[in-house]
Amino acid sequence: MADDAKRYISSPYLGGYSNAKQEQYSKYLKKLHQDFIESWNEKPQTHTKLEDFESQKVLGTGAFGIVYLTKHLGTGKFYAMKMLEKEKIVKLKQIEHSYYEKKILCGLNFPFCVYMKYFFKDNVYLYYILPYVAGGEMFSHLRKLGKFEETSSRFYGAQVILALEYLHACELVYRDLKPENILIERTGYIKITDFGFCKLIRGRTWTLCGTPEYLAPEIILSKGYGMSVDWWSLGVLLFEMSAGHPPFYASDPMRIYEKIVAGKYRCPNHFSPELKDLISRILQIDITRRLGNLKSGALDFKNHKWFREIEWDNLLNCRFPAPFIPKIRSPGDSSYFENYDEEKIKESPVCLYEEEFADF
Repeated sequence: MADDAKRYISSPYLGGYSNAKQEQYSKYLKKLHQDFIESWNEKPQTHTKLEDFESQKVLGTGAFGIVYLTKHLGTGKFYAMKMLEKEKIVKLKQIEHSYYEKKILCGLNFPFCVYMKYFFKDNVYLYYILPYVAGGEMFSHLRKLGKFEETSSRFYGAQVILALEYLHACELVYRDLKPENILIERTGYIKITDFGFCKLIRGRTWTLCGTPEYLAPEIILSKGYGMSVDWWSLGVLLFEMSAGHPPFYASDPMRIYEKIVAGKYRCPNHFSPELKDLISRILQIDITRRLGNLKSGALDFKNHKWFREIEWDNLLNCRFPAPFIPKIRSPGDSSYFENYDEEKIKESPVCLYEEEFADF
């Protein structure tokens, strides 16, 4: 009897998404891939400037600059304005990354990913104008609640799977999945943001980048890697959402890396058997055994029994009930974002690093 129970726990759920449906969906993803490549090969143009926007408040700060809530004076619509300081980009040798992020954001077209609405530059900064997602970062909600119920983790995790499946179909590896980079929309659905580490790859890449707790073993071991690293980070995300902490953590990053490479973690007792099974199939050091990286790709997630309540087509069309709807009072409501001190905007009478950013 015990063996039968074990076998039930480790066998995939067979009720979910059929091969025929997945084949149909793959055709849809192929079309989106074509659209992305067309956008990638074009030189997009937008005819906007800083004077078209009124900055309201700081939404966040990062290594390269600031994100402001801003209002378009012509339309009255609210956006997130990411200001990247050219000097910092050059000093940290991130010129190529900033071009990549711009090209990627201009080409993205998927319900669970942010995209570029406008872009421009001035003497000091590059500007990315993105949709404003008023519900704030998943990280803030997770920190406030301690951990999510499995129904919430499942709802968010399923959207992340569809987003990664789309990005991989576009030959993009994301490399920075974590609660800080997932925003909650006013509908309760998510948008993945921050494509600074995202890269178009055909084959393998070797760059060491990402957040220590979310790095896949193959990145740490400098083995050369592909899309498999995003599926590993999905396993870490599902664990962190449901436990309130990541599976591999320590105060010292080197200790975190040792734990990841050893693949040793412990699931909390409150995890359902189905969630434990799913995570054990994703956090596989051997990429030939890792869920998402097998022959059936993302279909293995869609047919896993932990996701049996998800209606994938309804989810894609945002018709599946969200477990949490943020209370947004107005289009420019920023109450779900932390308060930051106003940043001093730098000015320069001459165009800095004109040559480096000539093609921006």
